[in-house]
Amino acid sequence: MDKRLLDILVCPLCKSTLHLDNEQHELICKADRLAYPIRNDIPVMLVEEARSLSADECSKLS
Repeated sequence: MDKRLLDILVCPLCKSTLHLDNEQHELICKADRLAYPIRNDIPVMLVEEARSLSADECSKLS
């Protein structure tokens, strides 16, 4: 994913910074514990498409 795009994208729910998870192809919002999918190199920034992260998953990202 293009670093410039990652710099301007924020969580649509809380406007927090997102973190790239290359292994899962997701953008992570730690504040809301949501993972937004990246499909065909395009981030899907819809809350209804995001998956909830468990506390364990969030702690591994720190």
